[in-house]
Amino acid sequence: VEEQRARWERKQIRTAKKLLETEHEYLEQLDLVVTFFVKILKAKGTLKPAMLETIFGPLESIYSASYVLSLHLERGNLGQGLENFCPNLDLYGHYAENLEQANKTLKEQLRKNKSFRRFKKLQETRPQFQGRKLEDLLPLPLQRLHQYKHFLRDLLENTRPNNTLHQQLARAMKSVSEVSWWVQDIINERENSLQLLRVQKLLKGQKMHILTPGRWYIREGWLLMVPSKGKGLKRRLFFLFSDIFIATKPCHPLHLLNSNKLACRAVYPLHQCRVDKVFGHTKSQGGLLSLSFPHKTLLLMSSDQQDINDWYQSLTAAVR
Repeated sequence: VEEQRARWERKQIRTAKKLLETEHEYLEQLDLVVTFFVKILKAKGTLKPAMLETIFGPLESIYSASYVLSLHLERGNLGQGLENFCPNLDLYGHYAENLEQANKTLKEQLRKNKSFRRFKKLQETRPQFQGRKLEDLLPLPLQRLHQYKHFLRDLLENTRPNNTLHQQLARAMKSVSEVSWWVQDIINERENSLQLLRVQKLLKGQKMHILTPGRWYIREGWLLMVPSKGKGLKRRLFFLFSDIFIATKPCHPLHLLNSNKLACRAVYPLHQCRVDKVFGHTKSQGGLLSLSFPHKTLLLMSSDQQDINDWYQSLTAAVR
């Protein structure tokens, strides 16, 4: 038991030391943005206050919170330092919410504002930046949040239960996890919006509205449609969303406007759909799926066994 405790203590000390070292590195990088951009831009008035706020968000407050945490860690106040730091974690969530707009505004100002463009270029040539751009430094808080989660997990694993430090670390871990989920939700929603927009741009015309609130992109791929009567198989590119399944085919390659677009051939709502595997249960080549709707049954085929299994799982989950 004593040996185990000694091992825990050694690992905990190493992890706490690494946390402090990386916190110093993180602060140095944040300091570049706060000192050479935020503070000077405020003083010079190169950017309007609203633009400055949009691009940098709560970065100064994030820096201040980390600075206080580093002081606690230097004094060995690990539990107390993390406990005091946790109420500031909401800043990371708000920072994540703002990051897309921050990047958009930054690009816009670099295009429109000549003096800001010149100022940014000049600041980035300073030796302290070591070739890094402002764009490389802005995502740092979200990367650091991810690191906090791993450090806290390691510290918890190597701290004896039933003592004050373990309780403080557990509370900190809970706070960091909650904000991490919040940030991950923001990232997922952003990625989903980009996927919906991409598919919308692929479709010709404006009749099919892909960008609908609450809709989630799931997957896409080529499948063969088996006709109800004795016609040949039709190869279609299908898109599966959380509420609909759409069949498309490429427009004619010589079409003047739509040669690289897709024509929407059918839209199938999923709320009244039943999915069955007709064959593809064994390790034979490929398989056949049946999608039953109130007024139509769709038979879809693939020569790839894994592909048909993946489609079956995705469709079943979406329908459920």
